[in-house]
Amino acid sequence: MNDDLSKRRLGRGLAALIGEMDQPLQADTARPGVNPDRLVPIEYISRNPRNPRRYFDEAELQDLASSIRQHGIVQPVVVRTLGPNQYEIIAGERRWRAAQLAGFVEVPVIVRDVDDRTALEIAIVENVQRADLNPLEEALGYEQLISEHGYTQNDLGEIIGKSRSHVANSLRLLKLPEPVKDMLADGSLSAGHARALVSTSDPAALARTIVHKGLSVRDAEKLAQNDIKGLSSPAAKSGKTEKDSDTLALERTLTDALGLEVSIAHKGNAGSIKISYRTLEQLEDICRLLERR
Repeated sequence: MNDDLSKRRLGRGLAALIGEMDQPLQADTARPGVNPDRLVPIEYISRNPRNPRRYFDEAELQDLASSIRQHGIVQPVVVRTLGPNQYEIIAGERRWRAAQLAGFVEVPVIVRDVDDRTALEIAIVENVQRADLNPLEEALGYEQLISEHGYTQNDLGEIIGKSRSHVANSLRLLKLPEPVKDMLADGSLSAGHARALVSTSDPAALARTIVHKGLSVRDAEKLAQNDIKGLSSPAAKSGKTEKDSDTLALERTLTDALGLEVSIAHKGNAGSIKISYRTLEQLEDICRLLERR
């Protein structure tokens, strides 16, 4: 009960807890920043090794460092206490890194003494809401909360303000082979490209083709559909009817919407829809969706 209340409160009260950080002050709409609790020597602060964000664009860091040299750090770094003169970042690692590049010896901080779970929650929510995570980092953050802290996909959807299907589709990206994950992490592939490859026979080869030819997401989906049709060719030779492109496209749309694999068997004006689930939680989600209708 208390855990449920904590999760809902976090989702609604994030802005109140950590302030509107990473938002530059505009000259025509200037407003005061969040007041820090104190100034802390920069060497007393360490990054959170569990922070889902791993990639920081060097050019953007240099731009922020230049801004910090001129205007200072407008929004404090949010930290928690680890021990005497020891603090760990909860939110604001980008500002902390840029402050080091700018040559600052102290940074303003807000101290929030929270447990590991809440620190991870805040780090994920802050980064997701500000679109600071690449799709792979986002998926890994969700998996971490599910595996280590017992969250369901519905819990995560409520906390981050996204649909359960968004969470499910993010987690599907973790099924991809490492070369494709690398392309996803460095921005060569978008999440839309990567999702199209999850069920294909050789995602890495198709990913290289997509990047080399600069294919759009729609073109990548067609490429993936052709690959999937090739996988089903033995069944076609045994007398089963091969699915047309419209049916395959509809399967992909429903799969993305539900976050679960959907198969359509269509002939003439009739047919059937099959929704595959792997856990009882997913079955319960399907039942709830159907009951609402």
